[in-house]
Amino acid sequence: MTPTSRRILVLGATGFTGRQVVSDLIGRGQTPTLVGRSTTRLAAVAESLGTQLPMLQADVRDDEAITTLIGSDDVVVSTVGPFQRWGRGVARAAADAGAVYLDSTGEPPFIRWVFDELRTAATTSGATLVPAFGYDFLPGNLAGALAVTRAAGRARRVEIGYFLLPGTNDFDRRATLRDTIELTTGATRASLVGVIAEPAFAYRPNGSGSSLMTEMSGQRLHRFRFRDIARAGITIGGSEHFGLPELFPELESVDVCMGWFNGWSLPVQIVSTALSPVIDTALTRRLLDSIAQHLPGADRTPTRSGTSLVTAIARDGAGRIVEQVSLAGPDPYTMTGRLLGYGAAHATDHPLTPGVRGPVAAFGLSELHTAAIELGLFEVTDTAGAPAVGASMASSGQPR
Repeated sequence: MTPTSRRILVLGATGFTGRQVVSDLIGRGQTPTLVGRSTTRLAAVAESLGTQLPMLQADVRDDEAITTLIGSDDVVVSTVGPFQRWGRGVARAAADAGAVYLDSTGEPPFIRWVFDELRTAATTSGATLVPAFGYDFLPGNLAGALAVTRAAGRARRVEIGYFLLPGTNDFDRRATLRDTIELTTGATRASLVGVIAEPAFAYRPNGSGSSLMTEMSGQRLHRFRFRDIARAGITIGGSEHFGLPELFPELESVDVCMGWFNGWSLPVQIVSTALSPVIDTALTRRLLDSIAQHLPGADRTPTRSGTSLVTAIARDGAGRIVEQVSLAGPDPYTMTGRLLGYGAAHATDHPLTPGVRGPVAAFGLSELHTAAIELGLFEVTDTAGAPAVGASMASSGQPR
């Protein structure tokens, strides 16, 4: 099998994000193979996109079936959330087979599990696994890598904030909690609730260097100023904690922050800190899991268009800002579909760095930066009215 004939397998194609990925791949001239329990539902996805696609019937809960399905020449795209429950078998099978694996996870425990538990298998088999290759958490990896690179050796700390704004490139306003609800799916909101109950992590000094440390989500709050608006975000676990120190070992700390709570960020941070001694218990996890599964509007799709804003701040050892890079793009779902579509198509005919990697280490900074601009994820300045790097390309260009 030649590199250009590598099969692309999409698992989770009947979901909202999976359908976005399939649509993007078709637009790139690819013919992805759809994998799922119901070929009837898979066929309906293909039909709704005006085409016919190859299909394979398999249940992600059946590890043996998934292992048999995935081969070394496959490019696997997984959108089968919640990943902690349904995603491990797919990732493990890809690692063992020597395949390329990309996913849309935003779940910190799953990201850590992939890096910690599948690294040896992936390195041995020659597989390349890049978890969180969508809105979570590729933009922060890219913005962080650009900021540290431009800081020219001065950066020791990185803080990354993810924000969601209503409308198109309306950076001069602060979103409300209602905006966030209208810009996200019920599944996304349920995932946010579920993550609160799971241990997260951060990359911090440990007395003899720096390392990954376990801590609950929301233990710290950072403020990011962009266009003279201070936006708050609470700390969460992301793939940046693995991907950036891998590239820049001089970094002493990495913080990744979720700014979707807007004015509620501080109350959420206070509650999370106060409850951290009891929140990581079996009873609390079951309670929050139940709440997550029964939130109102679970099947509701976004009702408005939105803009994603990701800001990376690089600081020196004294805490002074030495570089700041902000990236803006479409809503998280459109962005995730485009990024995963690009990544899968690129992997069919380009070699990637083996192992479990962050997106920049796997694809290369120059390649990923160029691709991001073409996909509509472009650099924006901190000055209103100033031209944005790549803005004209992103506004008129189509995904590659």
